[in-house]
Amino acid sequence: MGKQTALYAKHVEANGKIVDFGGWDMPIHYGSQIQEHNAVREDVGMFDVSHMTIVDVKGSDAKAYLQKLLANDVDKLKDAGKALYTGMLNEDGGVIDDLIVYNMDGWYRTVVNCATREKDLEWMDKQSTGFDVSLTERPELSMLAVQGPNAIEKVKQVKPEAAELVGGLKIFQGLPQSDWFFARTGYTGEDGLEIMIPEAEIADFWQALVDAGVQPAGLGARDTLRLEAGMNLYGNDMDETISPLQAGMGWTIAWEPAERDFNGRKALEAEKAKGDIPKLVGLVLETRGVMRSHQKVVVDGIGEGEVTSGTFSPTLQHSIAMARVPKGTGDSCEIEMRGKLIPARVVKLPFVRNGKKVFE
Repeated sequence: MGKQTALYAKHVEANGKIVDFGGWDMPIHYGSQIQEHNAVREDVGMFDVSHMTIVDVKGSDAKAYLQKLLANDVDKLKDAGKALYTGMLNEDGGVIDDLIVYNMDGWYRTVVNCATREKDLEWMDKQSTGFDVSLTERPELSMLAVQGPNAIEKVKQVKPEAAELVGGLKIFQGLPQSDWFFARTGYTGEDGLEIMIPEAEIADFWQALVDAGVQPAGLGARDTLRLEAGMNLYGNDMDETISPLQAGMGWTIAWEPAERDFNGRKALEAEKAKGDIPKLVGLVLETRGVMRSHQKVVVDGIGEGEVTSGTFSPTLQHSIAMARVPKGTGDSCEIEMRGKLIPARVVKLPFVRNGKKVFE
């Protein structure tokens, strides 16, 4: 038995196929992964993300501490509730985890991955030495992601007392209402909300959303959606041996001000100066077959790379993948599948945004 979220009984009631995910018993689907995926692209779906770890950072040195801990700079967060996506790096520039941090008006809220929870908390605690800062995990808060073109309207309908707040949220902003916290963020390439809710209240809210026609969606659809949206999965597309520069996360590194000495900065500067950094790209397979993680990518005359994440895209109706390839890779390559080399196109990520194909 793994750990269970406050929605576990609801998943079982909805015939969710339960699997182990980072030590948690979570639904991979409720009957049809494709149907769940399409609901999010075309209408609205919801995911239990209560396995994510919420850590509140408070104290007079909270900002300075996060400026040391994170590759992106929390000083950018000028408005209340504004959020930032960033890597938390080791001294070698490898990604310990990727996370979101919110400016909570005098303090900060971070949301980190469940599979990396223990090492994240240990690292965050170790890095706090010398700073006047407190780190408080919030296990009593559950999390629900409601995603899709109709997500915001559905939440306003089901939670009318929060309609004004939800309707006024900017993209990548989160604001509290009493014990709830509504953030206009997500992991699907669609508009929507990630909502933090007291554990005792989430099952009723889930049921109200189901009654309003919101489709429960599992880990399977979450993975195909995020891959179509070109969003990294920790452990697949980056880890402690991979720098943000090699993981398509260069935009999350705040190089200015030059005097901000964040963890891993020196290693990243050395890597940048050396050049010849592998890059993360999108791959499109226009023949039959499905690309999968760890398949070899062969770039004629340049070198080799590796598929980091691959799947069949329900939206595009063919296989897509993310791959780390040599810097000089052009617009074509070959994938080693069952002992054969199959041609694939190299495209710029993402593949899909707001339900539409975006690559040429």
